Amino acid sequence: MKAFVLVDIRTGDIASVIQHMRRVEGVTDATMTFGPYDGVAVVEAEDLKAVGKIIYKHIQPIPGIINTLTCLAVDPEED
Repeated sequence: MKAFVLVDIRTGDIASVIQHMRRVEGVTDATMTFGPYDGVAVVEAEDLKAVGKIIYKHIQPIPGIINTLTCLAVDPEED
């Protein structure tokens, strides 16, 4: 299962938060973004429960993170 975690980050903490997210097991990519969110992390795990655990235990507690929004990736069915 894959999820995109959109992250609001406190001003001045973007670089350190992105670096920290990149070190989290299960995060396959993390980058700074421009727009309504300051960063995005790509999380991959075996199931929804594992994705949730990565987010609430390892991403949300990172100092500088204000808020997260998780978007689950879904592959469209082919006809």
